[in-house]
Amino acid sequence: MLDYDAVRAAFSGCQGVFHVASPVPIDKMVDKEASKRGCQGVFHVASPVPIDKMVDKEREMMAPTVNGTKNVLKACSATSVQKLIVVSSGAAVTLNPNWPQDKLKDESCWSDKESCKENEIWYAVAKLEAEEMALEYAEKSGLHVVTFCPGAVFGPLLQSDVLNITTKFLRYIIKGGPDTINNKFWPIVDVRDVADALLLLYHKAGSSQRYICSQHQVDIKDLIELMKSMYPHHGYADKLVDVDYKLAMSSDKLKNLGWKARTLEETLQIAWSPMRNRVSSRIRMGNLVGFHISTVCRLLQTECTLLLTCC
Repeated sequence: MLDYDAVRAAFSGCQGVFHVASPVPIDKMVDKEASKRGCQGVFHVASPVPIDKMVDKEREMMAPTVNGTKNVLKACSATSVQKLIVVSSGAAVTLNPNWPQDKLKDESCWSDKESCKENEIWYAVAKLEAEEMALEYAEKSGLHVVTFCPGAVFGPLLQSDVLNITTKFLRYIIKGGPDTINNKFWPIVDVRDVADALLLLYHKAGSSQRYICSQHQVDIKDLIELMKSMYPHHGYADKLVDVDYKLAMSSDKLKNLGWKARTLEETLQIAWSPMRNRVSSRIRMGNLVGFHISTVCRLLQTECTLLLTCC
């Protein structure tokens, strides 16, 4: 995505372009210190997903996310693409310490960039800058741009041999492990509902609009209790530490366009079922890959010519 000429060539002649990739850091899910203590249309869904602690935030996160988005915007204009859907993230919405605690975060809420920098949440910083740039570009150029902020994406996998971040995390909390998990409050959405929302926005959303996509608001403790009720014969993670990390978001704006979502139980059941026979002693949090990129593309490709590019 850092090669503008390659991006432009890829967009040429396509009805729809889905740019699918993004680094999503996993290192803050598991608190190791706590364990020691105790075309016509383009869908731009890209950013890098670093598994371990980043060594070079500019190269590993900022450049692919921000400069990659810049190349997508320029290439859309150069090839006369009419619509661009930029997939941002709930991380660009929820990390705002000044937002009233008793109020669900909506599309008017933006994460605080300086706070994210101070806490080294570079994924959120990158998504913020990319999304702001996309909306500013739309105002200046007239390109039809819609930004889309999903929560944590769970659901079915298409591949049989590789686990994505959320599925591997689900396996970890069910099997248990040596590390302490931060009991964070997550907004969750099914990957199939993400695909439905993207198509809905492509067909119905106006330009320069922002939409949140998150149906379920749950912390890790409650997620574990729900999984125990569904699958009681597993060990489950029991080392959790409470943290002040509430990320509840409202999807009312998207629902007003006609979006409907599956139940959390249905999402967890289909996300976990293929893995039930694959739980093994290899439970350390490693070798994770990006979210349900291939699933989104498979669900979307029935309507548009597909270009899959992964950072």
